[in-house]
Amino acid sequence: MSPTVELELAADCTRCVGLCCVVPAFARSVDFAIDKPARQPCPNLGGDSRCGIHTKLRTEGFRGCTVYDCFGAGQHLTQSTFGGADWHGRPELAKSMFGAFPVMRELHELLWYLTAALELELPAGQRGALTESRARTLALTEGSAEELAALDPAPHWAAVNDLLVRASVAVRATAAGPRRERRGADLVGKDLRRTDLRAANLRGAYLIGADLRGADLGWADLIGADLRDADLRGADLRTALFLTQPQVDSAKGDGKTALPRGLRRPPHWP
Repeated sequence: MSPTVELELAADCTRCVGLCCVVPAFARSVDFAIDKPARQPCPNLGGDSRCGIHTKLRTEGFRGCTVYDCFGAGQHLTQSTFGGADWHGRPELAKSMFGAFPVMRELHELLWYLTAALELELPAGQRGALTESRARTLALTEGSAEELAALDPAPHWAAVNDLLVRASVAVRATAAGPRRERRGADLVGKDLRRTDLRAANLRGAYLIGADLRGADLGWADLIGADLRDADLRGADLRTALFLTQPQVDSAKGDGKTALPRGLRRPPHWP
């Protein structure tokens, strides 16, 4: 299930200053037409913090940009941490803003997963732990730019991941299906149309180019699963656990692909 919109866990580029077009590095590949070092603006980024080829990213060779999501970290950092300031007009802020963004992005991704977990039917004890973890994560996002840049999110990730694993186990234990254990499995290019994946553990599985046409992925755990070019035409993902918009955007689908509430059908799908 998807988190509620009110929590600002979806990117709003109109309230950001193009941070995702500057901070990450990318290499020339099938996903990017050029090499770009970290913290160097993409040549397609304009002075108004808007992408000059936003409507043509895929045809121009920037498919990787279309599957990126900051989970709302960009506008949070811009509007809250930096009070709406723009590094274009105040270049002295660039270093601290660029240094804080990767950490804020990780914290927002954690918030997305925690919020998604809290929408599940879970025992009271698990809900309480998830609620406390979400509150701690929210508090971390309110730190200064210096505090964010100095923060190591790895320990927090580990603690949250443990809670998410427990939530997944609890939900899948009562769901219909064989509950296959395929965590981290190499399923690249596999034909999985006749494999019962209901309530499967597919955390971190490599499903690149896998054929999942018509597959029922009800209550399957998809955290970290690589769905690049996976064929989801006609697949049922309405109750898939922890499926994110970037995962959907990286896959292939059609009008019969059933998505969880809150996730949108990518414009490149027929």
